[in-house]
Amino acid sequence: MPPASPRLADSLDDDDYPAYTMGRAADMLATTPAFLRALGEHRLITPLRSEGGHRRYSRYQLRIAARARELVDQGTPIEAACRIIILEDQLEEAQRINEQLRAQGVEPLPKASA
Repeated sequence: MPPASPRLADSLDDDDYPAYTMGRAADMLATTPAFLRALGEHRLITPLRSEGGHRRYSRYQLRIAARARELVDQGTPIEAACRIIILEDQLEEAQRINEQLRAQGVEPLPKASA
């Protein structure tokens, strides 16, 4: 078997590479294409489009969709599940930035009081 081209190998390791069709993504998540479309409508994930206009999902997007599915399965409305995941992502990013600032010797801004 000939070795894979470097570009193909890189695509397989790339979490952001849009490798999965909507049908395959729905099968992997044990959900429906309508659920994936709803996540897009709520701006949780934005799949890339193939040249033919078909939605293509990355592994990263599938992990986000799986988290949304968990919340919805627990009874959380889809709108709220999407908002929760967005806020979790924002919190994680803020914590990462704070850690970087601390490592540089800069003290981050204090938390806002309620």
